[in-house]
Amino acid sequence: MGRLTTTEVKQAKAGDNVRKLTDGGGLHLQVQPTGARYWRYDYRYAGKRKTLALGVYPEVSLKKAREKHQEARGKLSEGIDPGEQRKVEKLTRHIAAADSFEAVAREWSQTKMCDKSKSHQNRTMRALEKDLFPCIGNRPISSITAPELLASLRKIEERGAVETAHRAKQTAGQVFRYAIVTGRAERDPSGDLKGALKDPKKKHLAAITEPAQVGRLLLAIDGYTGTPAVRAALRLSPLLFQRPGEIRHMEWTEIDWEAKRWEIPADKMKMRQPHIVPLSHQALEILLEIHPLTGRGSYVFPSARGASRCLSENGVRTALRSMGYDNDTMTPHGFRAMARTLLDEVLEYRVDWIEHQLTHAVKDPNGRAYNRTAHLAGRAKMMQDWADYLENLRLKAAPH
Repeated sequence: MGRLTTTEVKQAKAGDNVRKLTDGGGLHLQVQPTGARYWRYDYRYAGKRKTLALGVYPEVSLKKAREKHQEARGKLSEGIDPGEQRKVEKLTRHIAAADSFEAVAREWSQTKMCDKSKSHQNRTMRALEKDLFPCIGNRPISSITAPELLASLRKIEERGAVETAHRAKQTAGQVFRYAIVTGRAERDPSGDLKGALKDPKKKHLAAITEPAQVGRLLLAIDGYTGTPAVRAALRLSPLLFQRPGEIRHMEWTEIDWEAKRWEIPADKMKMRQPHIVPLSHQALEILLEIHPLTGRGSYVFPSARGASRCLSENGVRTALRSMGYDNDTMTPHGFRAMARTLLDEVLEYRVDWIEHQLTHAVKDPNGRAYNRTAHLAGRAKMMQDWADYLENLRLKAAPH
């Protein structure tokens, strides 16, 4: 029987049973009853009959199948079992894939980022997927060099995202150091890139800290006529000066009416520590006003799309914009800088109390982190004085 032709392969018909069209030397086309066609090579090694899969037709043409067949026969003539060699190559590829930058980075994320907030985890992984995986994701992490990492960071820089490039370098460094402690790399090339990237422009979040301007802002907030949830969140933002995300996610179960405080659980906090926010009588009044409207649900400030979700992160920001305060003038985060500045410079409260209320990392005189109840009575007085001060600023700004 002669060798197969391209036409014979193309027109091979399926039968009731598996058909075998031979091409010589053990190479044949296996035609399944379903019509599927597979290239196979039958050979003997160490006295045992074996079969090596060479691909699927038409993805692998007759010409390509013959090339693969000749390659396998060459291995056989050298005393190498082509089937066993393929298994070794597959295993080697699998090990290499497991040690790629992407594989290690995903493992690092699952292992080392599990105590971070979900939004932080997602943001970090999105940055890896967008900026680093396309360039170095499939490279063995142990062989990535500093110039190679720099090239991927330069691409981020070139689109003007200098701060993003610095964050990507920092994240890459964490991944490399994780690879070192897990035995898959010997050094962190990101350490060689000190000073290689452009310096990011220091951009402070916009905040109003001049007392008269604060009074005018509070007057504008008082006149805001948006939805009750947005209005309440906006009015509470300067009084509580917590992070915007923490305020948006406030739940009714966290309000201790008797003790007059808001108790935020650790899993909602950036520092992963529980936090207490004393509530002034002005803050309590706002909460009492909105309770009849949202008190039946979980969130104090539910989304307009449904009570199962909290207010969107753009709710307060959009309200500020509608009042004429753009991102370069005042942001939701700016209420924190406002409180930090005026509590220190005008009301002259202890800086460690202010920082503790802002949930910044603060150490006591012995170098230990303050616990959540530290100076609680003093902080409660501070929060009430702050609310009274803001009220006076608002009254001063009102037309007489």
